Amino acid sequence: EESVLGAQAAAMSAAVAMPTVLRKPRLRDPTAASMLLMDGTTSNGGLMSAHTNDEHAGLRRHGIELLAVSSIALFQELAFIRWLPAEVRVVAYFPNLILIAAFLGLGVGSLHGRSRSLLALWPIGLVLVVVAGVLMGGIAFTAEGISEHLWLLYYDLGQDAPVVEGIRIPIMLIFALVTLSFVPLGQVIGQKLQAFRNAGFSLRGYAADLAGSLAGVILFSWVSFGSLRPFWWFAPFLIAGLLLVWAHKRVFALHIVATVVVLTVVLMADDAQMYSPYYSLSAERAEERPDFRIQANGALHQIAFDMNEVVASDVLRRAVLEGYRIPHRRLGRPIRKALVLGAGTGNDVAVLLSEGVREVHAVEIDPGIIQLGRDIHPNRPYADPRVTVHNMDARTFLNESDELFDLIVFGTLDSMTRLSALSNVRLDNFVYTTEALSSARARLTDDGGLALYFMVGEPYIHDHLLGLLGETFGYLPAVEHGEFTVFNSVYMAGPGYAHLRPPSTPDSRARLATLLEAADLPSDDWPYLYLAERGVSSFYMSLMALMALLAALLVFGSSPEMRRALRGAGGGDIEMFLFGLAFLLIETRFVTAMNLLWGATWITSAVVFGAILATILVATLLADRHPMSWRYAGIGLLVGLFAVYLFPMQSLARGDGIVRLAISGVYVGVPVFFAALCFADRFRVRASADLAFAWNLLGAVCGGLLEFLSMSLGFRAMTLVAMCAYLLAFLAAGQREKAEREVAVS
Repeated sequence: EESVLGAQAAAMSAAVAMPTVLRKPRLRDPTAASMLLMDGTTSNGGLMSAHTNDEHAGLRRHGIELLAVSSIALFQELAFIRWLPAEVRVVAYFPNLILIAAFLGLGVGSLHGRSRSLLALWPIGLVLVVVAGVLMGGIAFTAEGISEHLWLLYYDLGQDAPVVEGIRIPIMLIFALVTLSFVPLGQVIGQKLQAFRNAGFSLRGYAADLAGSLAGVILFSWVSFGSLRPFWWFAPFLIAGLLLVWAHKRVFALHIVATVVVLTVVLMADDAQMYSPYYSLSAERAEERPDFRIQANGALHQIAFDMNEVVASDVLRRAVLEGYRIPHRRLGRPIRKALVLGAGTGNDVAVLLSEGVREVHAVEIDPGIIQLGRDIHPNRPYADPRVTVHNMDARTFLNESDELFDLIVFGTLDSMTRLSALSNVRLDNFVYTTEALSSARARLTDDGGLALYFMVGEPYIHDHLLGLLGETFGYLPAVEHGEFTVFNSVYMAGPGYAHLRPPSTPDSRARLATLLEAADLPSDDWPYLYLAERGVSSFYMSLMALMALLAALLVFGSSPEMRRALRGAGGGDIEMFLFGLAFLLIETRFVTAMNLLWGATWITSAVVFGAILATILVATLLADRHPMSWRYAGIGLLVGLFAVYLFPMQSLARGDGIVRLAISGVYVGVPVFFAALCFADRFRVRASADLAFAWNLLGAVCGGLLEFLSMSLGFRAMTLVAMCAYLLAFLAAGQREKAEREVAVS
């Protein structure tokens, strides 16, 4: 004990005698001096150089390892987000739970940065996730009594498949197992970040983490868009993981076994014919019919019908043809040019061609479904020279096209997946909004009509659609109901269907007024067609509570620092927590806004997510060279977020592409850049980079749960929530600096 105190005293005297030794690290990291006093003393009490050649080599090794493990973590996260919904179909409606679980696992792991190695849990966790996913894929989980309508169809499982009431069990089980699989990776990341912190280069370590995450996004995007099968979603990070566990003989052997098991299970479970960026797709011929059933993620998604009159003798096809032809026959005149939004495999297009339409534009977001339409549709509608196929988002086509159409058909666009893993918005939600229908109305000729097919499962969805069309055209649409197999309601509005409109009466006007006043009509700010009303339902509240409870048990059960913070005895880092919470909210806001502006596609989400990571990386590297106080960066951040709140991005939807790109860059880039500078300035002064990183990730978990509030408040209001979180973080930063100055003076 005396020798330790003597060494510390000698180090302190050396610091006074040789201030130049501490000056350079202090510029890099304001608290580097204290770290050098603790870690840089020699055996005889002297102070050695903090940056010898061996230390530089060690930092390079740590940097490479940190980049690699961050890339592995991001790749694993995206692989789970792509694969699990294809196996457990209810997960397709909640991909953000995988994202939140990844953040939680990484944060909990970082809290264990100074504990014994947890690497053995990684291969075990991977096997548990994959095996559980396959086993639950054979169970029919019902969703009765929840507030959001879900298309949980289990025709592929057979009548003997087990049925489990409720969907909380699979959601929470997947959430817990995915969390477990990320804990070991979080521990390694935390240890590497702390190694950089000990050397006085916190931001360089954080930059390596960001670079690895960006590399993971780029690599997985290439794998996903290359239409590679699930084997190649798992093989790259599993093989790369061998290098991570190379020095741990037992873990290395365990990881080899886990790699074989995971890849074998994934191969055996892979029964899809192809994988699009959105679904696993399969097609099978219907019994004794020329039709094909299209399954997406194992559930019945579409039926490619033979639309020829000569085969319309059976009852099923007669009903299908009758339903599809309702809007064409009711229009009462020849159709010159038609637009089909959500064309699928081509049923609507085939009917239009049989009606003699001269020109058809078919818009479909999923390239895999388009390919199935070309290959297997009995009528081969996409091969007709009168048809132009557009592989893009329906909303984007409406925004960018200047053509006018005699008939615009909204096909059965109801999706079975979310827009992105950051959002609760479904892939088709921005098609069923007041702004989208207004764009469609602007693309109609003077005597054109709009037809909308839908499988209405709940009365409130019918009211939403009536209200949307009534708001757009000023009167209630004509509606025909029937059992048409793939839809049960046909809505018709616009000048071309004026003759179908019932006379305006006090009752009809009162009905429309009631719909517009009582119903929460979906809009670009609140695009929730499948929710009955604004608000976070008891179902979602229960999910949030269960996830928060699991997070609390893991965090406070594994970290003495967190337990001290809970008792009010210090150890908490509210700044880092709030930074993580706020940034997750603005990231969600930006990904949603860019999908609205550029199209709700996987390409848009990948590019935006990658651009955000790249912006943070650039800001972090710049802050390492030329630090900026959080006070100045905070002003830029708050001004940028306030501009985001005020500026209606949808007003740019029909603008010039170059102008849209430039404004999009400013819209997203400015707040993200200044947010990264604020975080860098505060992260730099943390003595424990691993704990700060953990608090930041746990804040992101809370931000992911708060994103459910968009169901009540809308997306614009979430920007204000993020601004409030940043203001609280700045307040905490100011109080912390004041306390540190008081301690220094005393």
